[in-house]
Amino acid sequence: MHPTSPPVRRHTSPAGSSRPWWDAVLAVLGLVLPVTCVCCGAPDRACCASCRAGIDARPRRRRLVAGVRLDAAFAYEGPVRVLVLELKLRGRVDLAPVLAPRFGALVAAALADAPGALLVRVPPSRTGARRRGFDPVDLLLRRSRAPVRRRARSLTRRRTPRPRGAVGPGAGTPGTPGTVGIIGTAGAHGQKGRSALERVEATVGTLRAHGVAGREVVVVDDVVTTGVTMAEAVRAVRAAGGRVVRCVALAEVPE
Repeated sequence: MHPTSPPVRRHTSPAGSSRPWWDAVLAVLGLVLPVTCVCCGAPDRACCASCRAGIDARPRRRRLVAGVRLDAAFAYEGPVRVLVLELKLRGRVDLAPVLAPRFGALVAAALADAPGALLVRVPPSRTGARRRGFDPVDLLLRRSRAPVRRRARSLTRRRTPRPRGAVGPGAGTPGTPGTVGIIGTAGAHGQKGRSALERVEATVGTLRAHGVAGREVVVVDDVVTTGVTMAEAVRAVRAAGGRVVRCVALAEVPE
């Protein structure tokens, strides 16, 4: 187990810098709000300078998903996996400054390569969204130092469960006219614990895009495992008349 402290909403430098005055503030806060590095257990930092330097030195990831380039800020392994789990499962938003800059930079670069493209978020599971009370992707984009000025469009999930065995473009219901995004069925659950075939069977046809006809789209998500969900998002956008020009993820599970 990695040593952690209760999910204290600790203040962090907006730029993630190590300015002397900010270090002094953190030292004082450390006396009343004890915190340890989630990676190595060093005191007084949510992620110590040494671990952060090691994370920043890790290479980016790139692969194809449904014929579209996927850029991932990190490989989902080691300390990065610890940070992502702490953020998503324990609400450790104080770790966002460690992950946000590189993720935001990739999203900004994708949008710069396709001016006017829509930013579309793969919908998180309803269970995870309710538990967390925030969207990790939206949080990281807001905390990013990159000039990401387009927030991912609001996405919803169907209230009516998909009929058993129903797959394909006909599954689901259209979204509200005039909005943009991808809709997932209420019956879609997380992919953990499923085999590759089960992931495909449970995912194909569960997403629908709306408001993307004739538009270029950049699809974003937090963690890509097999790529099945991201591929389904690409399919949904294409079925709705849009064109996905780039996929961007915070982290990708190495194949």
